Amino acid sequence: MTSKAYRLVILSLYVAMALILSYIESLIPLPLPIPGAKIGLPNIITLVSLLTLGWPLTLLVVIARIFLSGFLFGGGFSIVYSLGGGLLSLLVMSLLLHFFKDKISIILVSVFGAITHNLGQVIVAAIVVQTTSLLLYFLFLMVLAIPTGIFIGVTARELMRLLGKTTIFSKLNLPQKK
Repeated sequence: MTSKAYRLVILSLYVAMALILSYIESLIPLPLPIPGAKIGLPNIITLVSLLTLGWPLTLLVVIARIFLSGFLFGGGFSIVYSLGGGLLSLLVMSLLLHFFKDKISIILVSVFGAITHNLGQVIVAAIVVQTTSLLLYFLFLMVLAIPTGIFIGVTARELMRLLGKTTIFSKLNLPQKK
């Protein structure tokens, strides 16, 4: 199998895994008084994809997951909000990994991703309802983003550690760590 075909297989697996995690997340009732708060389980796959495939292909994973999970488990507005959060989060995490890859932990990248995901969703909501008062809501979401970002980052780090013991990524022609 060529490297391109192998990347397509890995990309498809990431989309499927992220979609499964989206479904699992939709079944988890959070005992929180904050509407729309979620753990962010699909972001485990986003982080792993960023580290193994890079941002261009991870962009495809994120967009595919958002549209598929929106059509299957949500609705039109959930897609719009998720796109706002998912794309801003991906941009920030990609920039952090690009500029600070050896100086920043995956856990901190995940926390920044969680915070900016919430910020992106609140910005979209403020635009939709045409009020800036929703930005105060972001403060409540940020308090939740920190522990969930840590959880997602630890999980992604451990998954990368375990995947590193396999030969799964050997055909992707990833740059070798020094």
